[in-house]
Amino acid sequence: MSISLVGLPGSGKTTVGRQLARRLRLPFVDSDHAIESRIGCSIREFFDREGEERFRDIEEDVLDELSKNANSVLSTGGGAVLRANNRGNLHARGKVVYLKSTPEELFRRLRHDVSRPLLQVSDPLARMRELFAIRDPLYRETAHFVLETGRPSVATLVNMIVMQLELSGAIPSVD
Repeated sequence: MSISLVGLPGSGKTTVGRQLARRLRLPFVDSDHAIESRIGCSIREFFDREGEERFRDIEEDVLDELSKNANSVLSTGGGAVLRANNRGNLHARGKVVYLKSTPEELFRRLRHDVSRPLLQVSDPLARMRELFAIRDPLYRETAHFVLETGRPSVATLVNMIVMQLELSGAIPSVD
């Protein structure tokens, strides 16, 4: 079973993904780490040097490869849904969970994080609101399940995902 997590930067895709993979006894893959391995530098460096369009080309290739892996939990980058190919491949090749957070909640989590290129602007909260407005419909289009992250613990979110997967018949009941 392939499970992909989508959502805005800081929504918990990597943290929740690691725990979900452990719970389901599946390998965990972070697409951002796979991209950094391929390009040989940080995404931020590459973004600054080559631009967003070139980054999205590489991201599309990496997601195409990673989404073909039938048995893993995949954490995607926040902008993975911007390309129709990515949305289609992720949706068709496994179950997709949208970890939905408000821009205000994400801003609270990320306000001191300088590693995220799209938030290095004069008004990061306005930028988060803009990203949410653009991407929320794309996340919803891609996802099989939408989970409001709000303030539940990581363990609670993992339980909620497992319950959704079980109820949908995507995975057998797990203890």
